[in-house]
Amino acid sequence: MTPHHHAVDKIRCSVGLTAYNEEKNIGPLLDALIDQHVHDVEIVEIIVVASACTDQTVPIVREFMAIDSRVKLIEQERREGKTSAINLFLQATQCEICVLESADTIPHEYAVEHMVRMFKDPNVGMVGAQKVAVNTPDHITGLLSHLRLRMEHELCLEIPRLGEMIAFRKVFDQIPTDVAMDEAFVEALVIRKGMLVKYAPDAIVYNTGPTTVSDFIRQRRRNHAGHLYLRHKYGYRVSSIDNSRVGRIAFKELWGIVRLVWVLFLLAFIEGWSRLLGWYDFAIKRDRHVVWNMAWSQKQNVQDVRETRTANNSKESFTIQTRTQLE
Repeated sequence: MTPHHHAVDKIRCSVGLTAYNEEKNIGPLLDALIDQHVHDVEIVEIIVVASACTDQTVPIVREFMAIDSRVKLIEQERREGKTSAINLFLQATQCEICVLESADTIPHEYAVEHMVRMFKDPNVGMVGAQKVAVNTPDHITGLLSHLRLRMEHELCLEIPRLGEMIAFRKVFDQIPTDVAMDEAFVEALVIRKGMLVKYAPDAIVYNTGPTTVSDFIRQRRRNHAGHLYLRHKYGYRVSSIDNSRVGRIAFKELWGIVRLVWVLFLLAFIEGWSRLLGWYDFAIKRDRHVVWNMAWSQKQNVQDVRETRTANNSKESFTIQTRTQLE
């Protein structure tokens, strides 16, 4: 994608990345941002704020600067926290619309487009992407990460609770340095300005969840402490602190598990009964089933059923997306 060739009606945005020793991910992340598929949106610049990096993060960013003039670098001599890095990005950005992404994530190829195009509505002040864990749920921490993010997705469909990758209007110059949960503070500022906070479930950002139980607890402990501080000092309550709402979503997940267990028991019973009948046909009736007793409900036009199911899935996806945009 070539920079600096934009139509008047395109929404121009600046992307900011806060990085501390991200040599393993910064290259793929910049590749993903440079190769974003955009139509109504133009990425004017990609600003990396590297905070006291001691690995190869800075040299890798410089390589990308030589390839694409939109990539820019701000180096911090000392590590002063993510909020300080965000403030440097806010000072340097050219555009009213800012996209902020953690440097340990990877955006889907349409993520920026799906987020930023929502700012066509002048009442929208902030948009968040859907987080998807790349951990395989084959161990307890991977399963916990997938379950938590699925519950968070359900919560965001009702009341957005945004993080990892957000887009917002630059209606403020900086964030207080004592704020740890920067995304939640931006959310609070936008709401106080009388603007809307939206969730873009079709804008996907991938990240790696904790791989140990201790790290999972450490992450959740840190986040909750930050949210409590935000409520205490600035009077803003994020949606995830609402225990009744979270409890209702958790009960929905629990009910799904109960239904699954019930269905598995039912399947086991039906399979056992069917095998018993099959043994009776073979051992008692001596019926070799050369001519089968047909399961007539199975005899359908496979292509028609497939197309109907696809149409129903598309309709359901459209309904969810429309409902989210209207809320």
